[in-house]
Amino acid sequence: MTEREGAAHGRPRKKRPERRRHPLRWIVTALALAVAGVFWFRWQCWGMQVTHTAVELAGLPAGFDGYTIVHLSDLHGHEYGENSAELLARVKEQWPDLIVITGDLIDQESQLRMVGPLARGLSAIAPTYYVTGNHEWALGTGTVKQLKALLADNGVTVLSNQYELLEQDGDEIVLAGVDDPNGYADQITPAELYAKIEAAVPGRFTLLLAHRNDRFGQYANAGYDFVLSGHGHGGIVRLPFVGGLVGTDRRFFPPWTSGVYTL
Repeated sequence: MTEREGAAHGRPRKKRPERRRHPLRWIVTALALAVAGVFWFRWQCWGMQVTHTAVELAGLPAGFDGYTIVHLSDLHGHEYGENSAELLARVKEQWPDLIVITGDLIDQESQLRMVGPLARGLSAIAPTYYVTGNHEWALGTGTVKQLKALLADNGVTVLSNQYELLEQDGDEIVLAGVDDPNGYADQITPAELYAKIEAAVPGRFTLLLAHRNDRFGQYANAGYDFVLSGHGHGGIVRLPFVGGLVGTDRRFFPPWTSGVYTL
């Protein structure tokens, strides 16, 4: 037998077994990823966590050193536990001196039912103040009137382009609140409210509650010392390590979406 013949007539080479495809495995994996994505999305929208922020404020009276404010915003009618029990427990754990709600508390008229228990619970913890957001006004002035009355009846002070003096250890600051621009067309501006404050109680440190975060420059230019706002949701679309990708005005990389900013 020649070498060529040996090569031609040797043992047949074994074929590697073909890998069997498992379409069911891919389907299960895809479903698991989809379910995980839904849960992650829901937690991003409705998950509850407490963020602690210490802010140093020039001109703040010494009596308010260490003053603790719980800031809630943009609940959009969501309840944490029956009668908001889980949220109220978290708020109480912070031992706040003041609680503020900066708008978009509800965005459906049917959600008015959750307001009373939440308002009673918050006002039992600490003095609580509220200003409107754009979503409440989108429901109509009649619903806004019902909401404001419901809050007031349950111990929450509604600030509609108004202010109050807060006292702590013998010192005073001004707490002001403005209605959202979606409200009455002839309402006074934040600058006009500040002018009224300066005429009545000049030289006081001023804390403003205003729903819209994207008007921070307007509030600062008016003269307010410190502003608490909601509306931004940290960015309507928010990415890890990037922050706000799309803002409430549909702009990319919006400013002032979360945290503390100084002008």
